[in-house]
Amino acid sequence: MQPLTETHAPCSDSLRFNAIGKHFPGVQALANITFEAHPGQVHALMGENGAGKSTLLKILGGAYAPSSGTVQIGEQSMVFKSTAESIAHRVAVIHQELHLVPQMSVAENLFLGHLPARFGLIRRGELRRNALALLKGLADEIDPQEKVARLSLGQRQLVEIAKALSRGAHVIAFDEPTSSLSAREIDRLMAIIARLRDEGKVVLYVSHRMEEVFRICNAVTVFKDGRYVRTFEQMSELTHDQLVTCMVGRDIQDIYDYRPREHGAVALKVDGLLGPGLRQPVSFEVRQGEILGLFGLVGAGRTELLRLLSGLARHSAGLVELQGETLTLRSPRDAIDAGVLLCPEDRKKEGIIPLASVAENINISARSAHSALGCVLRGQWERDNADKQIRALKVKTPTAAQKIMFLSGGNQQKAILGRWLSMPMKVLLLDEPTRGIDIGAKAEIYQIIHSLAASGIAVIVVSSDLMEVMGISDRILVLCEGAVSGELARAEANESNLLQMALPRQRG
Repeated sequence: MQPLTETHAPCSDSLRFNAIGKHFPGVQALANITFEAHPGQVHALMGENGAGKSTLLKILGGAYAPSSGTVQIGEQSMVFKSTAESIAHRVAVIHQELHLVPQMSVAENLFLGHLPARFGLIRRGELRRNALALLKGLADEIDPQEKVARLSLGQRQLVEIAKALSRGAHVIAFDEPTSSLSAREIDRLMAIIARLRDEGKVVLYVSHRMEEVFRICNAVTVFKDGRYVRTFEQMSELTHDQLVTCMVGRDIQDIYDYRPREHGAVALKVDGLLGPGLRQPVSFEVRQGEILGLFGLVGAGRTELLRLLSGLARHSAGLVELQGETLTLRSPRDAIDAGVLLCPEDRKKEGIIPLASVAENINISARSAHSALGCVLRGQWERDNADKQIRALKVKTPTAAQKIMFLSGGNQQKAILGRWLSMPMKVLLLDEPTRGIDIGAKAEIYQIIHSLAASGIAVIVVSSDLMEVMGISDRILVLCEGAVSGELARAEANESNLLQMALPRQRG
């Protein structure tokens, strides 16, 4: 990769947060946050969901004004009153939800607001040349004339980075940048961030993924409940366990909290199943009280298998039996009525109803069984059930009436689990149940999974986190390129043999 395009002089100014506070009605989101990030470093911000990391980045980016304190770059202290002010001071914040216009071209997005024009007409040739110069060494394969909507998520992130560089950004903050990227895209992003660091940028990096933080970061600052906890200046002197303990405020010897239990009769039997995403027939069983892990690389067919089992996709061959009876799965409603329930991988698009309340998200699927004549809502049941699930699952929300879109990812996931706990359940399908969730919320999700299994429910968990799938599963089924490539009992599973099974073999 060639050096990244840079049209502005290097800067040696540090970034400092001076006693930053942020108060929302009824909530102190940040209190007296003070620390410094230096040029030529990648500085991680870590903490549980709700710790205040994203709020701090929104203050840095000008989306929020702080209730107190200032942002200092070099010798200049300031309060950004808008995103335009932040950009003018060479700050770029690359959020999880990218700020691009999908129906415009890459080039138009890169220079939106300062398009080269003459007599009111865009100079297309100049625009393309400028875009190619900006993308050189960063994303050479991207056509500047391509619509952003047609790019992969990884390519869109590269466009966001190029846009930041076009504005001469010296401080670049990444908020959970790898949450939806493939392993290859993550590797590429890591290389680009390393180059930004080596060019003397101040890079802030928010992530829940410990392996990424130890891979790319030089320092880490920990937040808890909106307050500064500690800054570790030397990653080489920091261990995984020390960082976890600092984040959650207690020792976690084993966050997976695995609990051996007796398994009952076969709950779900899959025999010769074929359908979209599966290259060969898939057969397996899962028993009552058993946690079956599904592991595989991106494109292995794990999510596709759960979609077939949940009625989201139609199978073309094979049988699915629930407690000895053949299931007809023409739609998700068929699976739900039978007690086969899915928590999907993409919570925001397929799991929650963002503008609805926490209570509505919990109650929505069970309403038909608890409403008068199947259509008149019973207010008392609605309130009682929502409150019951919120208490039982420790969902952190001001009230049951809070819109679920304002909850952290971990609490959204617990609300989805509460939805299914409101109904008769025999098999629970979990697709990446802890993706984008902090370490403390992960431990709570694992406890819920073990409790469900202990009650006799069969649980199937898809995870791309190798340690997670080994940590919570009784047995692991490995998929590779749409086919089952192996199966291991818990005692037999280790990183080496699971990866060997998951990696494609060269076909002769």
